[in-house]
Amino acid sequence: MKLLIVDDEELTRTGVISSIDWKALGIEEVLQADDGINGLEMAKQHRPEIILCDVRMPRMTGIAMLERLEKILPDTIPIFMSGYSDKDYLKAAIKLKAVNYIEKPLNPAEIREAVLEAIELYTKKIRSHRGETLQSMENASRLAQLLTTPGIDSLQAAEQLAEELALPYGSGTQVTCVIIRLRTAPEFVQPSPEEIYHGFHNLLQHYHSDCVYVAKKLQFLVYFIFSPDSFSSLMASDIQKFLEEQFGSYEDHFIAMGESYHGFSKAYQAYTSAVILLESSFFFPANSYLTPEISQNSSSAKSAPGFVPESLLSEALSSQDSDKCGQILKDLEEQYFRNTQVLPDQTKDLYYKLFLSLENARRQQKLPLHSSNSGSMMSLLENCFTFQELHNTLCSQVDNYFSDLQDAVPENSTIFLIRDYISKNYGNETLSVKDISDHVFLSASYVCTFFKNETGQTLNQYLTEFRMEKAKALLADPRYKIADISSRVGYSDGNYFGKSFRKYTGLSPSEYREKLNR
Repeated sequence: MKLLIVDDEELTRTGVISSIDWKALGIEEVLQADDGINGLEMAKQHRPEIILCDVRMPRMTGIAMLERLEKILPDTIPIFMSGYSDKDYLKAAIKLKAVNYIEKPLNPAEIREAVLEAIELYTKKIRSHRGETLQSMENASRLAQLLTTPGIDSLQAAEQLAEELALPYGSGTQVTCVIIRLRTAPEFVQPSPEEIYHGFHNLLQHYHSDCVYVAKKLQFLVYFIFSPDSFSSLMASDIQKFLEEQFGSYEDHFIAMGESYHGFSKAYQAYTSAVILLESSFFFPANSYLTPEISQNSSSAKSAPGFVPESLLSEALSSQDSDKCGQILKDLEEQYFRNTQVLPDQTKDLYYKLFLSLENARRQQKLPLHSSNSGSMMSLLENCFTFQELHNTLCSQVDNYFSDLQDAVPENSTIFLIRDYISKNYGNETLSVKDISDHVFLSASYVCTFFKNETGQTLNQYLTEFRMEKAKALLADPRYKIADISSRVGYSDGNYFGKSFRKYTGLSPSEYREKLNR
């Protein structure tokens, strides 16, 4: 804590400072001023928790100074000291809720006692404020949650909470919803969502407006802004500047401000407007600030006649025409980038088919497969935060396809069939050498010898390695439990899986996952 001593007598100030062990009381800094005017400026600048001041001083009395400070520092605790036993001064001091009144000549023990009492009172005040703030934030979050739910019951409960929070909720209130979509949950990022909320609240107060917010599914922050009138251009600009600055320290994100509606009862429409706009964010560059006006300037995602990307790409890959593939990918990017007419899921479905076309082409050319099961391919699609990221991934894999074609040493067709069969069936715990040999129409003993001669590995070594690599990829995704991963890669016995994984990597599955997350 900080303590400010205001007294026009220098000897009094220095005597008080030197006679008490302030640090032992929890006072880290002792400031001083020689009259009420200078004391006022010092208090504004340093914001002390306790003010020890004389009553009568030249230029401005201690009473007048503290009356001015009451609005600026309402929690600061005053202690008066004076050589005059004047009832009027005492009454004024009591009115200002002074914790104590010490008469001169000053007794250090009395000062110490008064300061300890002031510290206790200040601590109680702050605890009380924190409790009130926490309760207010919980109610604000409940209100925001209710406003994301349609129905008359939700609206009635929301109106009751809005009244408790002293928010405008009449028919003339303008309601606007802003949703922030984050790539990752904001657990360890600064500023925290709570700090941003308080800053946003303070900004809106300048425009006689207010807001509430709620976090949904960890990666979405939903704000409702209540204002008595439509946003001025300055207010809209200040809101955008504030949100962009605050979320600038976060990993990739989007900010979507939906349409504004008049009337508290239209809050859900404001929310759905922002949700629809946020859907389109997938097609824009990361960290974009989206408003309803983007629909007027975005692409319409119209396909050229006969443009069927999956069949065209499949044909170009099979014929090994890299120029044609490049043109198809360029047309795709022009069609979908910055559009607001297509849903992200529709686009991801299309790209899923394009990735399948690429995998089929690799099979035809007997090239190593990158995504040999639908699960890993779907995971790839889900993890793409933007269309551009998704498109660039496809472009990269197409480039790798043509690069591998140039560098490829033709693989024996039987070896390719064995690898392909394992890639499709490795999750089957009963997969055996006999199953593989039956698939390629050879005896089990001959398949084992042939595979070892061609690859330098035994069939069992290759199968174990394949399963372990798949397990490593799955362990990188925290959504999958280790027991689930074990069964997904063909191990019904979790203990046996753990032993095999340690033998392969030198770490247990949980240790490997922990290492990835460091």
